[in-house]
Amino acid sequence: MFQLKTSSPEETYAFGQKLADKIRQGMAFCLEGDLGAGKTLLVQGLANALHVTDEVTSPTFAIMNVYDGDYTIYHFDLYRLDFEHELEDIGFYEYSETEDAVIIIEWPDRFPDDLPNDYIGLKIDRGRLENERIITISQQGKKNQKFYEELKELCRF
Repeated sequence: MFQLKTSSPEETYAFGQKLADKIRQGMAFCLEGDLGAGKTLLVQGLANALHVTDEVTSPTFAIMNVYDGDYTIYHFDLYRLDFEHELEDIGFYEYSETEDAVIIIEWPDRFPDDLPNDYIGLKIDRGRLENERIITISQQGKKNQKFYEELKELCRF
């Protein structure tokens, strides 16, 4: 586990873009953070770097948004779900196990036992200053070990 500090919304967005530089199909990311912490902003940066032309918004009410760019992105927001069977109703398991897309899951702590076996965790906390964000980056499973190590080097910017 390691951390990265951003000092502005623009830097959080830029971190999302840098993630996209090393991303590969079949990867999953779990984003944690309070409302307004910058989860969607980070995803917007990532999607922009992957040449997504649609507007990227939080899927809070839609539960899942799909974006097409260099890779298809399945962007889930589990905040409004209460029961595990709802995951099946929205096709969560089918989409989250696909190897030909990038999976982004917001509010993964709602269903920790139902997450993919391998993912990169990104927890965004507010820092002491107004626009400061502390991003804690972790890895679950071994599939993304190379990406995780590359990300450590990338985060020294």
